Amino acid sequence: MACENNLVVKQIIDLYNQISNLESLKPSKNVDTLFGQLVSTCLPTDTNIDVTEIHDEKVKDARSHLIKLCGEAEGYLEQHFSTILSSFEDNPLNHLHIFPYYNNYIKLGKLEFDLLAQHTTHVPTKVAFIGSGPMPLTSIVLAKFHLPNTTFHNFDIDSHANTLASNLVSHDSDLSKRMIFHTTDVLNAKEGLDQYDVIFLAALVGMDKESKVKAIEHLEKHMAPGAVLMLRSAHGLRAFLYPIVDSCDLKGFEVLTIYHPSDDVVNSVVIARKLGGSNGARGSQIGRCVVMPCNCSKVHAIMNNRGMEKNLIEEFSAIE
Repeated sequence: MACENNLVVKQIIDLYNQISNLESLKPSKNVDTLFGQLVSTCLPTDTNIDVTEIHDEKVKDARSHLIKLCGEAEGYLEQHFSTILSSFEDNPLNHLHIFPYYNNYIKLGKLEFDLLAQHTTHVPTKVAFIGSGPMPLTSIVLAKFHLPNTTFHNFDIDSHANTLASNLVSHDSDLSKRMIFHTTDVLNAKEGLDQYDVIFLAALVGMDKESKVKAIEHLEKHMAPGAVLMLRSAHGLRAFLYPIVDSCDLKGFEVLTIYHPSDDVVNSVVIARKLGGSNGARGSQIGRCVVMPCNCSKVHAIMNNRGMEKNLIEEFSAIE
């Protein structure tokens, strides 16, 4: 049966129609319910649906629009809870658990740290997060639990988002010193990008293929050779929520790992290294799209030039 005729896809399109008719995407009982149903519908990993194989233009257009609606709703949700958290008289970071997806960020942060540890020989001293938003939870989780001596530079195009984010960490004696915020479009950020050991690119920076690739190309041009780029992607039905990053989008990088979670962590994780450093590939990946297998319960490692497969991370609960 064609993907677009799949019952689950039809359910997603029905939810899209309801969401697109909402007067506002700001948090409310109706908005929260619809997006909760959408996420639950997209989470299963046993459907074997590849959204890139969908040919129905109406479904393709609906997916593109739905990703943008999800991004807008996510922005409103983070603004809402960042404002609430900042109202606490003590350290707002002590109350992060009230954010409905905080546990997902805990899991994602652990996942990304473990993957990063497999491909770096030293602890990064400076990390950049592009598209950090009003609740820079990835930076916060990594700084608090995994990288206690690392400085995090958070970039966002929205000055209000940065103000909210800065307020969140301002009462924390440690993170207030290690979290720095920059208000700028990533495409305007040039000088200084070569100072970071690791750069994260948020899932919603570039919500269509063209703008996503443009951001990646800009980072490749200005990152230091050998530096690591970590990206958020999506797989299966989850690609109705977030855009997909393909290995062939990463020209100028050696793709190290693509990991597809099989639990309630929605985003896939892509790790790549800027070519030209001592650990970089010798050009074998440039301009070539590597087709990854679709086993979502494993870490999908690309063979390096010596023919040695990267070690899998044993402590992942998803690995059998």
